[in-house]
Amino acid sequence: MHSILTAFLAQTAPEGQQNPLMTFFPFIAIAVVFYLLFFRPQQKQAKKHQAFLTALKKGDDVVTQSGIIGRVASVEDRVVTLDIGGGTKIRVLKAQVGGAWSETPPEASKAEAKK
Repeated sequence: MHSILTAFLAQTAPEGQQNPLMTFFPFIAIAVVFYLLFFRPQQKQAKKHQAFLTALKKGDDVVTQSGIIGRVASVEDRVVTLDIGGGTKIRVLKAQVGGAWSETPPEASKAEAKK
């Protein structure tokens, strides 16, 4: 059994010094793939949302992240007042405004453009 262990260890032992960069290359490649697939698109989306919030003005139709649809009545530093119909106004944190609202879904407008 001693000879089998010696033969196994002889095969697994490195013959020379391996480049440390090649040892970490798979980890570096995985980190790059994660950055390109997950973090970079998320950062782009966050910048786009921040630009939308900065350009927000009175009269814009918006939808909040909770699904409330309204028209912007006033914009303050951190708070947006929305008119949600019937004279009802609510104050919402600016960061919770999800995006612009349009009556037609994006898929329907693309289908109409193709016709």
